[in-house]
Amino acid sequence: MDTLIKHTLDVMDTEKMNPATIEIDCMSPLEIVQVINTEDAKVAQAVKQVLPQIARALEEIAARLHRNGRLVYVGAGTSGRLGALDASECPPTFNIPPDMVISCLAGGQQALGKSYEDLEDSWEAGQTDLVSLSISEEDAVVGITASGQTPYTRGAIAYARERGALTIGLACNANTPLEQEVEIMIAPVVGPEVISGSTRLKAGTAKKMVLNMLSTGTMALLGKTFGNLMVDVQATNYKLQQRALSIVRHATGLDEDAARTLLELSGGEVKTAILLAKANISPEQARERLAAHNSVLRAALEAMQR
Repeated sequence: MDTLIKHTLDVMDTEKMNPATIEIDCMSPLEIVQVINTEDAKVAQAVKQVLPQIARALEEIAARLHRNGRLVYVGAGTSGRLGALDASECPPTFNIPPDMVISCLAGGQQALGKSYEDLEDSWEAGQTDLVSLSISEEDAVVGITASGQTPYTRGAIAYARERGALTIGLACNANTPLEQEVEIMIAPVVGPEVISGSTRLKAGTAKKMVLNMLSTGTMALLGKTFGNLMVDVQATNYKLQQRALSIVRHATGLDEDAARTLLELSGGEVKTAILLAKANISPEQARERLAAHNSVLRAALEAMQR
């Protein structure tokens, strides 16, 4: 499986010793947080270097989601948990079906709270988990692994390629095996960790930043926002109900009472309420106009102005 790959841990940037923290166990609390903060400041710059690759990935992901495909995150350990976190937050934020953005974590959902490190080494487990998702060419699969070597993730990517899915790699080392196995590689190189090899630190932060860009950027391209307003928010608790009210006020210029009245008439649907404020139509007509424009609020509003 890896006959062409001779990488060892000690040559990977994420596994090297960090000279800035060699004596971290002798530092004061303030010195510890200062050195961690200094190292963390390098993460955003590393991500900045790979923005073109991220942009290409989200464009390709959006194209597949437009065709009713799915965005699938695959990973083990911290990488898999970060994918699961991003996937779980997309439905309430953007009101998308729960199966549009999904995660595949080595060890399953129980691995969210307990480590299953042995499964990281199983190429077959990665393939088996993706088989269960019925991957097709309409899907985009993102393999997440700090090292770029994890067999579980690479096994899943290999199967995704066989099925014709778009494959994207996300790692924090350059020139990894994964890079040779995906169509788009995103590799923010963050350098040695504060604690050598603890890739939940800078590498974890970098991966979280990239996943934020992939999901948020894709949803913006799909029209799931109006400007920077979360117009598809599911107002399932008090905080989110207040957020929905604030969004309607920002989008329409209405006072709180008027915005609340429109939300009530719209059954709590933010986009419907905004359309009611912009045109003298019923909630049913507003929903029809949204449906005619793939539920994209800006497109529905622009059509009204023609």
